[in-house]
Amino acid sequence: MVLETLETKTKLDEARLAVDEALAGIGESCVTCSFQAEDMVVLHLVRERRPEIPVLFLETGYHFAEVYKYRDEMTARYGLNLVNLVPAQTVQQQETQFGKLYQTQPDQCCKLRKVGPLFDALEKYEIWFTGLRRVQSPTRANLQVIDDFPLPSGKRLKKISPLAAWTDKDVWTFAREHDIPLLPLYQLGYTSIGCEPCTLLPIDPENARSGRWAGRKLECGIHISEAK
Repeated sequence: MVLETLETKTKLDEARLAVDEALAGIGESCVTCSFQAEDMVVLHLVRERRPEIPVLFLETGYHFAEVYKYRDEMTARYGLNLVNLVPAQTVQQQETQFGKLYQTQPDQCCKLRKVGPLFDALEKYEIWFTGLRRVQSPTRANLQVIDDFPLPSGKRLKKISPLAAWTDKDVWTFAREHDIPLLPLYQLGYTSIGCEPCTLLPIDPENARSGRWAGRKLECGIHISEAK
């Protein structure tokens, strides 16, 4: 089977070129993976060149059971170099001290369980691959393939989003043609999948992330430069 259109073929060539050029640079590289469809595609593209690349997963403690099961299945299937990033507090410790922050202060919950652990982990890398795409949300409409990303410490790294221009159809076509199984939660109508307490079916059919945080926000805080 071949990719359906010349446009899709061109996007794939451009994505592979972005990966190749980034990996030709100096410094350690990693890829973040939520195990959603686009992350599985970018992971496939990066691992074509560097199979042993660290795969960073934000282990918030709040994920769907289906996500944990799928993560473990994909890790075994592909022999991933999985790195689970764990917050300073367990879910029980955090809820004992602060209550259910995802209900009262979702920004703070994301900061403690996602943003902080990831930014700490990224200190050791120079190149960071993501599965971000412009069509995912209005907050990502200006996403660039290559971004000079600052960490709170002042360190800067290259953030590479090879699929920035890809549509949903591009992602699903690639996954199908490369026999990449996808999260079963998509079959239930979810279009953007994060922590279970903060993920609903999409409210706005034109915005895949509209089911996140019950519509109160669209970003956890990691990709703040795109949101701005």
